[in-house]
Parts: sequence; C-alpha cells; structure tokens
Amino acid sequence: MAVKAVNLGFQFPSSSPSSFGSSSPKLRKDRLVFRSSTVEQVSFTESENSLIEALLGIQGRGRSSSPNQLNAVERAVQVLERLGGVPDPTKSNLIEGRWQLIFTTRPGTASPIQRTFVGVDFFSVFQEVYLQTNDPRVCNIVSFSDAIGELKVEAAASIQDGKRILFRFDRAAFSFRFLPFKVPYPVPFRLLGDEAKGWLDTTYLSHSGNLRISRGNKGTTFVLQKQTEPRQRLLTAVSSGRNVKEAIEELVSLTRNNGEKEPELEEGEWQMVWNSQTVTDSWIENAANGLMGKQIIGKNGRIKFVVDILLGLKFSMTGNFVKTGTKMYDVTMDDAAIIGGPFGYPMQMENKFTLELLYSDEKIRITRGYNEILFVHTRTDASRMN
Repeated sequence: MAVKAVNLGFQFPSSSPSSFGSSSPKLRKDRLVFRSSTVEQVSFTESENSLIEALLGIQGRGRSSSPNQLNAVERAVQVLERLGGVPDPTKSNLIEGRWQLIFTTRPGTASPIQRTFVGVDFFSVFQEVYLQTNDPRVCNIVSFSDAIGELKVEAAASIQDGKRILFRFDRAAFSFRFLPFKVPYPVPFRLLGDEAKGWLDTTYLSHSGNLRISRGNKGTTFVLQKQTEPRQRLLTAVSSGRNVKEAIEELVSLTRNNGEKEPELEEGEWQMVWNSQTVTDSWIENAANGLMGKQIIGKNGRIKFVVDILLGLKFSMTGNFVKTGTKMYDVTMDDAAIIGGPFGYPMQMENKFTLELLYSDEKIRITRGYNEILFVHTRTDASRMN
C-alpha cells in the first residue's frame, strides 16, 4: 500500500514517502468434453446477488468499468450498507481469513504501484485479516502466478470499534518460487511515521462470511469475497488467460447438473472475450468466422458480426440462424461489407457453420461454433439490430 495514500490497505508502498471469410481447414478442432462434476455452489441473498451481477464483466477490478457499470455497483453497495449485515464485523470470526479483491474504486491519490498491480487482471489480489491472535495483522498480497510467486505487504492491526481496523505497515517482501529466500521490498517503514498508518472500515459483512464491503480513509470502496461463483471464476480465467477451459467445464457442468432450462440465443450486443482458436488466419477470415469483435443477435433469426478496423472503418457481416435441435443452430453469414460512415464496400463472402449453445444468461454466453472452436461472449448492452 502506498504509505502516504493509505486506501483500505490495498495500496502498496513505494520507496518514497512523498509519492506513491470462408471456412479455413487449417484450424485445429478443439473438442472439449464436459464431464459431470460436483461443484460447490456459493449462495448469496437477493441483495448480495444484485452486487455480484453488477460486478460481472467489469475488468481490472474496476479500472475498465463504464459509468453505467460504476453506478450499478455503487447502488448495489449502498443497498447492502443500509442493510448492515453482521453487526460489529471486526469482532466477528467471519471477517478472519483470506479475501480476494473483486472491485475497487480509484481515487486520484492511488500510487503507481497500486495502479500497476490492482488494475491488472493477470494478477490475483488478496487481503488477509487476522485480528483474533496475539499478533493481529492485515496483509495485502499480489499473486503473480503459481509459478512465479507473490508480493506480501504486512501491517500490524488493532480494532478501534465494531467497524474500524487501524493498521501500520511494517514489513514487505517478494517470495519467488525460483529463489530459496525472500526479497525485501525496499520501503523504510520506520522512517515514514504516520504516513505508514491507515484505517479500514467494514461497512458490510455477509452472514455467510463470504462477501465484504470496505471503505478506507481516502474514500476508496473495495468489494471482497472469500469464494467466487462459477461465472466470476470463468471471467477471471479469461482475464488471466489461465485455465479457461476448466472454468467453462465447471460452469456448464454445474448448469447441467442443476437441471436448468434449455438456454436460448439472447437478443442484444455481445463482445467476444475469449476463443479457443490455436491457429491464426488473416484478420478478414477471423472477422468472418466471428473470432473477433462483437456479435449482435437480432429479431427473427438475424445475426451480425461487427469488427472495428481503424480510422472509423468497420467490418460488418450479416446473416441468419435457424434452430435445428436442442441448443443447436445452423448459421449462414452471406452479406459482408467494409463500412465507413454512410458508405459501404460490399465483399463477396459466405460462411456456414453449426452453433452449439452451451451456456447463456443475461451477462455471459458460451458457445461452440465455427470449426468447433469454443467462444465466451459477454453482453455489452441491450442494443438491437436495426
């Protein structure tokens, strides 16, 4: 934490106290077999679930959120804070343990180190809270990966009242898997005085002990969880680029085991955030095969691929889909053009493929499409085709 701007214990100290087309046969088929598995479900109250839904699709733990997303999160946070959750959370056993940072607001005083670590989805960020020990502590941890290691910044902690934790940072170190010793983080904590201090208010702690909302002395809001639900784990895997297929399998298997109703292609605008393609064709072939950009599902079986190219130019390809069986659709894309403002340059292209809808809700969709490639899309808004 930046020891000058002590925001909820999630800033990390700096060394200075004053700064802180047509189908291509080249692509390998990627058949993922979904196995029946037992997946632990995470339960939330209706109000808690509203916050989880608002957080889905936000990247960089809030860094890349739109104003509408931020407003939805803030409204859900305020509802939970009014409800109160567990009384005197700092005195409850439920606050103890390791919490994963899911979302944070970003004041202008955030340090460069905080912006670097907390806003990058490739890293996992945790906070450990241990107050009922002989050495009460709050620790902030950035996990780079299982193969690399982590940075751990520790603070001595004390309870001021039922909501507030006082802390003072006193040590930090990198732990690298490839080194037999820890590398000290070069911050002169003892010389920083009050600038190494901060406080953390817990404004909501769920009765399940799985969800926490905290605010710090600089006004930053943090949302943390001990356990994330399958959709969150999938989007985290997509952002980090690790274990995406395993996360897809977990979510699809859980849905199947719960006997949920058959999903349908939802109208609206969907952004492709991941696909299992392993060989890259030309951009025009990728665009025509839905391997980049947005997909718009319209009324009456209409579908469109849209890819931003450059300087205001877009690639657009329109077609139709017909449902042929349970979760199965035949897709024909046959109207392609390069669009620039009111003008369009038509292109002679046609692409036909079968689309299998593996999972769909109002926020996330998983499909197996062209050349049996797996796709993950997230809804960007409720726009419809004209």
